[in-house]
Amino acid sequence: MCKVLIIEDEKPAAEWLRQLIVKFDSQISILNVIDSVSGAVEWFQKNQAPDLVFMDIQLADGLSFAIFEQVKVPCPVIFTTAYEEYAIKAFKVNSVDYLLKPIAYNELEAAFHKFGSKQETVPEVTIELLNKVKDMLQKQHKTRFVIKVGEHLKSIPVEDILFFYSLEKATFLCTADFKTYMVDYSLNRISEMVEERRFFRINRKYILNNQAIADIVFYSNSRLKIKLKKPDEESIIVSRDKVAAFKEWLDM
Repeated sequence: MCKVLIIEDEKPAAEWLRQLIVKFDSQISILNVIDSVSGAVEWFQKNQAPDLVFMDIQLADGLSFAIFEQVKVPCPVIFTTAYEEYAIKAFKVNSVDYLLKPIAYNELEAAFHKFGSKQETVPEVTIELLNKVKDMLQKQHKTRFVIKVGEHLKSIPVEDILFFYSLEKATFLCTADFKTYMVDYSLNRISEMVEERRFFRINRKYILNNQAIADIVFYSNSRLKIKLKKPDEESIIVSRDKVAAFKEWLDM
């Protein structure tokens, strides 16, 4: 029986991957689903290696590459990533196995067949190799967000997102057609993942796309008031200490 470990911090993506694996072969044993670098390191220190690992690149507490710097991973690894273009080039150039999220069943099936055919000769994932990939990935920003809608996964390109906001300890995104979806990231995390030219962290509650703004008016005490395109959405006040940075961002 094949034993698989999933290292993934997005709950919808982890559940989707689990469903695909079960669909491919219900006899495969999924040992655990881990959402952080620290959790993965601890797991490998305390358990026998699985037959195969599916590992997301961006985890809750950093890049999964850090796992290899802290503990030996003596088994084949297939990375999963929402990055495109440069990431794909980085993996192909360095002969690292990967799946692009959202993962399609036929791609997972092909990955398992590839794994089965070369199980005895899978090249070791080395720190040197991962550093080459990381150097290429760090030049990129997230291009889409995968969210769960009922029993389905939906992939939303960042250009279709008007803004992110927090409400009662949860984080949401609002699309250009004014639909809202919950996301599994904090605003702090999102601000590191999106392109600075496109998004701006206005305050603790909002990260705005420049396309989300309907109007900007001067407000009291040298502040600004932003009216969003979404109907009935509250206006956002730009504090005096952020006005200069906000104006500079608008001019990018």
